[in-house]
Amino acid sequence: MLAATMEHLGKASGDWAFVDIGFSRESPTCGLLINDDDPKELQFFELQQSIARLASESSRPLNLVLEAPLSCAFTAAGNPVGRSMEKKDQKTRYWYAGLGCQVTLAAAYVLRPLIAVAPARTIRLFEGFVSFKPKNTKSSHIADVLALQAVAWGTPRANGSVVAADNIVADPSHRVVSAFKVFGFDLGVPPIIIAGG
Repeated sequence: MLAATMEHLGKASGDWAFVDIGFSRESPTCGLLINDDDPKELQFFELQQSIARLASESSRPLNLVLEAPLSCAFTAAGNPVGRSMEKKDQKTRYWYAGLGCQVTLAAAYVLRPLIAVAPARTIRLFEGFVSFKPKNTKSSHIADVLALQAVAWGTPRANGSVVAADNIVADPSHRVVSAFKVFGFDLGVPPIIIAGG
């Protein structure tokens, strides 16, 4: 398992799994879209099981998009700081505040078991970022995974962009690292697929 690169974008580069990750005791707070299948809403344990199955199903590379901070940025002094895409106008969605921390932890619980079993299939990680939605827009796990797919596959009229790993910092003095380094597994810094912004 490793961070993807910009060259891995596009439908033909392997199999794809788009995940809008959530962490809830009972509610289906995760969205999952595999390739061209119909997207589903799942509970967290169902998502874990689905991704574990996918990791062992094929020899083709799996491009795994997780809508959670997969990298962290720090100032030169070592304090947490926002990444380039986390501020828009006067709004912020920093990786180190609120929901960002929660979904990063959820992502760690999805990825750690995969590392433990060392699947033969190559898994490439992309970060998904679906934020700054228009006011009064109801959140939808299904809509989020479909939006990420459209941007990753370069679908005409897709609303979004992709930030390469070397463009994630907001200031050249900042440094960016894998969000999972602190958990004991450094997967590198993946590109960020931004949908809806």
